[in-house]
Amino acid sequence: MARDTWYQNATEGSKPLGWRKAMPQRDRIRTALNARNGNVLAAARALNALANVTTDPDTKRKARADASYLYKVNRQKR
Repeated sequence: MARDTWYQNATEGSKPLGWRKAMPQRDRIRTALNARNGNVLAAARALNALANVTTDPDTKRKARADASYLYKVNRQKR
């Protein structure tokens, strides 16, 4: 039950990312940011949530890398 709660909080009230693992990294990040209206932290959290629930190792690796990049960008903005 707790697992469902944190996932819902990370993705609640938002449209799908439109993120695909076959896309180049630049396009994946741009798509995630557009899906979250330019909110870097929200996009990073959504990608982190995706990495935590997927069973595909390639998706997990790419989503986690994109989330790490966006967290880094968010820290630099402060």
